[in-house]
Amino acid sequence: MNRLPPSLRRHLPAMLAVALLLGGLERLAAPDGEPPWTPAERALIESLGLGALPPLPPAPDNAVADVPLAAAMGQRLFFDPRTSGNGAVSCATCHQPARRFTDGLATARAIGTSPRNTPSLVGVAYSPWLYWDGRKDSLWSQALAPLENPDEHGTTRVAVAQLVHADPAYRRTYQTLFGPLPALDDTSRFPPAASPNGSAEGRRAWQAMTAEDRDRVNAVFANVGKTLAAFERRLLPQPARFDRYVAALENGDEATAETLLSPSERRGLRLFIGRAQCVQCHNGPLFTNHEFHNTGVISAEGEEPDRGRAAGLRELRADPFNCLGRYSDDPERACAELEFARGGPELLGAMRTPSLRNLQSTEPFMHKGQLATLRDVLEHYNRAPPALIGHNEAKPLGLTPRDLDDLEAFLGTLATPPPGVADSDASEAQVLDLDVLVDPVL
Repeated sequence: MNRLPPSLRRHLPAMLAVALLLGGLERLAAPDGEPPWTPAERALIESLGLGALPPLPPAPDNAVADVPLAAAMGQRLFFDPRTSGNGAVSCATCHQPARRFTDGLATARAIGTSPRNTPSLVGVAYSPWLYWDGRKDSLWSQALAPLENPDEHGTTRVAVAQLVHADPAYRRTYQTLFGPLPALDDTSRFPPAASPNGSAEGRRAWQAMTAEDRDRVNAVFANVGKTLAAFERRLLPQPARFDRYVAALENGDEATAETLLSPSERRGLRLFIGRAQCVQCHNGPLFTNHEFHNTGVISAEGEEPDRGRAAGLRELRADPFNCLGRYSDDPERACAELEFARGGPELLGAMRTPSLRNLQSTEPFMHKGQLATLRDVLEHYNRAPPALIGHNEAKPLGLTPRDLDDLEAFLGTLATPPPGVADSDASEAQVLDLDVLVDPVL
């Protein structure tokens, strides 16, 4: 088993449970009543409960991932519109706490319009891949990309580093966490417009800098991403009604369990782990296998089909901030996920499986917001239309309208209030005061 790639080992228990169940669920279904859960079904249901969520995974590539002061700085940066080229866009523009850190739009809008839908950040620390196409392999490296994207924050890495240098609270906090900053106020050495990803003028300014100064800026930029990641990894899902149902089953309290889910919701759960085959991809306590699948979702009319993981993997390998890059804090460069990642025609058009927790207030759905409602999503999977690029892995399910009603009812049991943040509040009004926290024991 140890020779299997980490992504496969991580989901092997759920995969074995699925394989065990697929042959027997039809036999157990009863048209006029609900049969009791079999031991195998119970085990699979319990694997979906939030009680099965392991502790936050270690982040050896981010030395400050679990330092409260870093999370405080990251939280303030997350809500700071000065991290944008126009001074009006922050991370929270698209990742709004009240919408489970999404924006309610088909595709994100900030300085410009993004080509893809804004995914939720809740539980994001558990995913080995970031973005719909997985073009980032750490939370801190993902946090950097929107800053220089002209359709998102539209700023540069030099300007971000200079913001940290110029703001007294940021500067003191940064130097407490990471050590001295370079002389970023010398704009002849560090032109604010300089970026390897910017305009032609910005790229020329970046190339005119010395290699040593480019490296200094990259290091500060990477550290900014690491503080944002320290905040974002604390965005954790909270127990939903489904989790209380699972806890009641685990405690042998069948009477309480029966009050927590309606008959329709229980039928939906039975479909979810059985005939509808949802659990093949949406497994584990976050209801995702964190992998990539082509499910035949078409792009908007007139758009070229999205190449998905096939393009994202190439971009990831070329990223200077990836797991193997010099800005990782892991001295061993233990990058098993990246080393095991392989391309292939099956990845053409494949997108990362999203979590199914807290779908309410996060519509529209899919990687470009193509499907307006949850019912549209269920009907899409029931039909499983041919893909316009690559091959649709899904097969028609043959579910009835009542089946779809039941599935939708079950998915509603995964809803909770907006997520909590460990040891702090995620609201803009209560951003932590860095001046209070600059002298902790780290």
